[in-house]
Amino acid sequence: MRFKPRFFIGGGLVAAAVIYLTTTAIRNTAEYYLTVPEVAARAQQLTGQALRVAGRVKPGSVSWEPSSLKLSFKLVAIPEADGTGSDTKSLAGIRKVNDDRQNTSAEFLVVSVGQPKPDMFAENRDVIVEGELTSGHTIMARQVLTSCPSKYVPASKK
Repeated sequence: MRFKPRFFIGGGLVAAAVIYLTTTAIRNTAEYYLTVPEVAARAQQLTGQALRVAGRVKPGSVSWEPSSLKLSFKLVAIPEADGTGSDTKSLAGIRKVNDDRQNTSAEFLVVSVGQPKPDMFAENRDVIVEGELTSGHTIMARQVLTSCPSKYVPASKK
């Protein structure tokens, strides 16, 4: 039985296409979470790259235009535990080790266009922003994910 070269060439092309598509998919989905101080410290390296940033919506910075579906807000670092035994973080146990080299007062302007505002989105809420870091500390968001409160706090009785 004789094999024809075109079967080997065709099989090689199919294998190359599968390998290419697999590596491209892994590279595009292999984004990991960074905190606001980490992004601020590496802003030069990360400019133009896709990333995920965990942070908190700065109160008073939210601008929502429903007609154009444009959401913009400032993203700041999630505060550490407040010393009272309650932890103010809520993003799936994310805790940042205090590092003097990182700027904990850094903030980024997040702009999301063409996406509806998430239902749970509010000021002082922890969010995860997926997008691309552009120059000038601006993140062009593809997606804004909100986190649910990690602890139920009943309303105070009057």
